[in-house]
Amino acid sequence: MLDAFLFGRHVEADEKVSRIVHAHWLLGIKYLLVPAVSFLLAVLVLYSHPTRFFFYLTSLWSVLSLVWLMRNFCDYYLDVWIITDQGVISLEWLGWFHRQSTRVLYSDVQGVSHETHGIAGTFLRFGTVSIEKVSTGTTVSLESVPRPKLVETLILRNREAYLHSKNMHNSKHVQEILSEIVSHEIQLRSVQKKAPPPPAPTL
Repeated sequence: MLDAFLFGRHVEADEKVSRIVHAHWLLGIKYLLVPAVSFLLAVLVLYSHPTRFFFYLTSLWSVLSLVWLMRNFCDYYLDVWIITDQGVISLEWLGWFHRQSTRVLYSDVQGVSHETHGIAGTFLRFGTVSIEKVSTGTTVSLESVPRPKLVETLILRNREAYLHSKNMHNSKHVQEILSEIVSHEIQLRSVQKKAPPPPAPTL
């Protein structure tokens, strides 16, 4: 429900979402832990020193902690890949008023790869998934992806289905064009047969 509200506007009406990929939840805890602890400390200070001075101090402290918490939450949660039946949409949150969206159609995908490095990545099964584009030769990557091999497989499977569907559509379109040409030739010959012969020249 939350994903549909936050990311639905980036998906076209005729697209079907296969999966929305966030970074590993441990990265989210890493981002949210410090500001959450800061907010709790502000509450504890106010509880232990219930005076007007500490009320104003901890009020400012708690508001700043909540803003910090929200900023880190957005930085974690809004950096996603939306995998659809037509391509991959990469969303990156760069600030309160700065977001970046990159759409990679499967027809523009040169290759997909994943990389797992470090002890934590190996045991917790997260890594980096990269997509190389044909048109520019650049790479679009998402780090700390949980189970990156499955994400790579899903993208490749969707790409194969997309290209197969596109080839079938092109083949059907060619057949329709050939059918129209043949039909036109048949009608033209039929008209030529029904047309009266030209009058004989008079001497």
